[in-house]
Amino acid sequence: MSERKIIGVDMGGTKIHTSLILGKEIIFECILDTPAKESEKVVLDRLIKAIEQVYQPGCEGIGIGVPSVVDWKEGIVYDVVAIPSWKEVHVKKILEDHFKIPVYVNNDSNCFALGENFFGKGIDAANFVGVTIGTGLGSGIIIENKLYQGVNTGAGEIGSISYKDGIIEQYCASEFFISRGLDGEELYLKAKKGDPEALEIFKDYGKNLSEVVKIVLYAYDPETIILGGSISNAYEFFIDAVWQGLQDFMFPVELKKLKIEKSELKNSAVLGAAALVYNFNLETA
Repeated sequence: MSERKIIGVDMGGTKIHTSLILGKEIIFECILDTPAKESEKVVLDRLIKAIEQVYQPGCEGIGIGVPSVVDWKEGIVYDVVAIPSWKEVHVKKILEDHFKIPVYVNNDSNCFALGENFFGKGIDAANFVGVTIGTGLGSGIIIENKLYQGVNTGAGEIGSISYKDGIIEQYCASEFFISRGLDGEELYLKAKKGDPEALEIFKDYGKNLSEVVKIVLYAYDPETIILGGSISNAYEFFIDAVWQGLQDFMFPVELKKLKIEKSELKNSAVLGAAALVYNFNLETA
């Protein structure tokens, strides 16, 4: 990977995190609040300001990850739940007109997978799925070292699949804890101290997450599944239950080869967004 200046942007409903990246290193960054309840233009102006804070001459491209559906070819963002005014925003065109450099936009789960592919545990895995478990549940799919995203960047939306009396996301993301009147961070701290009740709750969570792993295996048969997002910090407390829940998987030979790992990539959101630039260059090479 060449030593090129790239800007990575993690565009969320509460904050906009921008970083100037040289090679694999973040050399400067900025975090601004997202005016999520304001108009489309006000949010765009804040995004531009956040990018300007880290922009330097010689930047070769901007990559942006957003928590929504994206027309990745045209760089159009649709219906961002956390930013109600963003119904159809032509982010790519607006930013390219302003900064005069290429801009690439994609779903944040796809960015997570690309970040692992270029900077993290996916470097040595040609076929893997990155699963983000936090406020929601999403996944990014790498097949033969290429991102598979579908027509509308909607491939891998496993969290929306029906499960029990709801959908997967209700049982494998933060709602699993919230619906029980629990604070995930507090529960994690209790588990670290060996609290039996906290450990049992994470065990139940792991059983649910094993269903996600089964879906990934049946659909994509990857060599590795990489877990990211805030809940993955509790990996040690639920991973045994995940493996136990896989005992009825129909093709046990796949389990012998499978790795389920926790991401160790710091600043994965902005690095993954920056990887959109590298990924485009590979696809057009």
